[in-house]
Amino acid sequence: MTGLTDVPGVLVGHHHELDQDATLGSGAATGCTVVRVPGGAVAAVDVRGGGPGTRETDLLDPANSVRRANAVLLTGGSAYGLAAADGVMRFCEEAGEGIPLDPLDPARVVPIVPGAVIFDLPVGDWAVRPTAEFGYRAAAAAGREFERGSVGAGAGARAGALKGGIGTASILLDIGITVAALVVANPVGSVFDPRTGLPWGAGTDGAAALGLRIPTPEQLAAANALPVKGTVLNTTIGVVATDAPLDPAGCRRMATTAHDGLARAVRPAHSPLDGDTFFALATGTAAPPPGPLPPPYFPANLGLLDAVCTAAAVCVERAIVDAVVSARPITGIPSYSELFGG
Repeated sequence: MTGLTDVPGVLVGHHHELDQDATLGSGAATGCTVVRVPGGAVAAVDVRGGGPGTRETDLLDPANSVRRANAVLLTGGSAYGLAAADGVMRFCEEAGEGIPLDPLDPARVVPIVPGAVIFDLPVGDWAVRPTAEFGYRAAAAAGREFERGSVGAGAGARAGALKGGIGTASILLDIGITVAALVVANPVGSVFDPRTGLPWGAGTDGAAALGLRIPTPEQLAAANALPVKGTVLNTTIGVVATDAPLDPAGCRRMATTAHDGLARAVRPAHSPLDGDTFFALATGTAAPPPGPLPPPYFPANLGLLDAVCTAAAVCVERAIVDAVVSARPITGIPSYSELFGG
């Protein structure tokens, strides 16, 4: 599997409660996902949706003082789910990860843990939502290997009329730089073309490259007959990461272009009913070869930044397709693979 943890130093962990017999409005069907970067990484964020639920996003403005984050929380539970960040902070504090604020006591740190939520409350029991314990367990579970589909923050995700979930993708550039994305797909918009049944996000790579086959007319008719998503709040959230040495402004640009991948894979994107948010992380552990210098009016790494941003958009597009194809049916919400074969 290629994915977010192909960027060295980036770890992913999930924790969820998911009752196999859950139905819409009853049973547990929610969770959270934590992206950890031990030692910290330069970070930024771009919030585009009309109904975001976020934490510590102002802190990540490149004009502000803090330049690095220790972890990013992606969670279900709407605004209630932001409580999971407390558990992530507790884990990071115990690990000594955070801003050191007492030269005489290295244990006194303040972890930087921004986060964003999806609205999944109606999928299972409204009262079951991620807590601080969810966040702690997801942070503790973080590693290089992780599941995709209906897990973590994607447990209760719904992508238009289909089951949503967690997806991921990565690209290794020919200059030795890795760019990757992890996405929680829970949009109000459609994720497949009603004319073909193929995911909108298959447009760049093509169905064959993604291992997808053209649906039959009968499959297409059944999918198009599904009712539209009925919830008024939705949201696609995620993290793009690279080992390129980017500053906060460069990270912000990478977060901005991540939304281009979202717009290719979801229609409509960035609606008033979504809280679409992408975080960007740059570990800076890779040393790309020097390229031609641009005019002095521009940043010296402009060519590198352009390549990273282009790859970030493609990774997000692929990750959304991965999320939709990897999801399994839950609480009666059909999955892409159930409808079209996988």
